[in-house]
Amino acid sequence: MKHLFGISVLSVVVLITFACSNKEHLNDTDFDFFTDDSIHVFGDIFETNKSAPLILLFHQGGSNSRGEYKTIIPELIDKGYNIITIDQRRGGQTYGSYNRTVAEIPINNYGYCDAYSEISKTLDLAYDKGFNGKKILWGSSYSAALVIKLAVERSSEIDGVLAFSPASGEPLAGCDPNEYFDDIELPLLVLRPKSEMEYESVANQFELAKNTGHQTYISTPGVHGSSMLVYDRVLGDVSETWKVVDEFLDSVVQDASNR
Repeated sequence: MKHLFGISVLSVVVLITFACSNKEHLNDTDFDFFTDDSIHVFGDIFETNKSAPLILLFHQGGSNSRGEYKTIIPELIDKGYNIITIDQRRGGQTYGSYNRTVAEIPINNYGYCDAYSEISKTLDLAYDKGFNGKKILWGSSYSAALVIKLAVERSSEIDGVLAFSPASGEPLAGCDPNEYFDDIELPLLVLRPKSEMEYESVANQFELAKNTGHQTYISTPGVHGSSMLVYDRVLGDVSETWKVVDEFLDSVVQDASNR
């Protein structure tokens, strides 16, 4: 396979101020750090309390955390989750806002797998900041591939993984999620919109995830990546997809508490 399926390349140059509906009782903090290869990474922390479950959110290609998750983060906060999210080195203006990390890179020749460095560092940050609740990874498109890899390599530090439209193919050489499904022992939910299932590579990946014992879900209607949870992007009912996500998150927190 010589292409990367589903990486968003849309660039919509719209600056949107990110706002949270219940910010009056929420500690929202900007932060930054440097990766081992000297990339200056920017992100946001939304803290309810340190002992609550923590979701680490990562965006798709061409995007950024504030744009892609501007309606999803408030939903998760209302359900009691802490959130840490970053702008990865591969991204842009899709869904509004802009990628703060990309803006600091003069010449961006990095591949998708290179962003694994900041995704792994974000997990380190969660511990450094004192979050002691359950930890759940959430990836979209190429970042879904990277969180699957992280779930294998640092499984003892993670309690569950959500992978929305995990990308695969030649641009993911070295971090292709298909290579890791058989090794993941954590709860994993792989989600795809129905429109993507007509592609042979996607259908094969979906069956691979299912046959190796992981949870799968086809969103109808739906669109690529985490946006399958956003009504304005799907232009249809997203309640069933949210129900599946909520039930998975609840089960991860409950199962982890019983271990």
